[in-house]
Amino acid sequence: MVKQSFSHVTSWVFDLDNTLYPPEAALFDQIEVKMTAWVMDILNVPKPEADHLRHHYWKTYGTTLAGLMREHNIDPEGYLVDVHDISFSGLSPDLTLRSGIQSLPGRKIVYTNGTAPYAQNVLKARGLDGIFDAVYGVEHADFHPKPERRAFETVFGKDGITPSTSAMFEDDARNLAAPHDMGMRTIHVAPEQFDAPFIHHHTDDLTAFVSKLTS
Repeated sequence: MVKQSFSHVTSWVFDLDNTLYPPEAALFDQIEVKMTAWVMDILNVPKPEADHLRHHYWKTYGTTLAGLMREHNIDPEGYLVDVHDISFSGLSPDLTLRSGIQSLPGRKIVYTNGTAPYAQNVLKARGLDGIFDAVYGVEHADFHPKPERRAFETVFGKDGITPSTSAMFEDDARNLAAPHDMGMRTIHVAPEQFDAPFIHHHTDDLTAFVSKLTS
C-alpha cells in the first residue's frame, strides 16, 4: 500500500542532517557548539545569550544563519565554512540504504540547509556518495533557508523538478509544509510522529521505508 502511494513519483528529494543518517550520530551537536561560539564572537555576547539567540533565530527564521543575516547583516560564507568543520567519525556506511536509494526510479537529489561541500562529506561517510544526481545546499537557495517556500522554489527550479511528481524526505516537520503545498508527497523521518495535514507518511527508519518502496 505504501509503494502504491508513490507510483507517480519520478523525483526523490532527501534532506541531509538527521534524515540520511540517524540522530544518534549527533553531528548537529557539534555544529551547534560551533554556531554558539560563532554568535558569541560576532555579537560579543556570553554563552547563555548566544545559545538563546541561536535557538531564537532558528525558530523565527528557519536557521541561525538566516537570523544573523537579517538582524546583523553578516556574511554567510565564513560562518558556513566554520560551523561545518566537524568530525564525521560518528557516521558509518549504510549499504542497505545505499542500495534502496539506488533502486528508486527516477531522479534523486539531496537538499540541505547546510552547504553542498558539507553534504558531500556526510554522504561519503555514510557510503552514499555517487548515488545522487545532484546535491544542493543553502547557497543554491540564495541563502534562503527551508522552511521558506522561495527556498524550495529556487532549488527545485534550478534542478528542473516537478513537485507534483516528487517526494520529500525530511526530519524537521515544519520543512514539509511548503513541499506539501507545492504538490509533493511528504515523508517525515524522525523518532517521534508529528501529526499534521502536510505530512503524508512518517517513519523512524528511513532504510526500512525506502526498502518498502523498492521491494
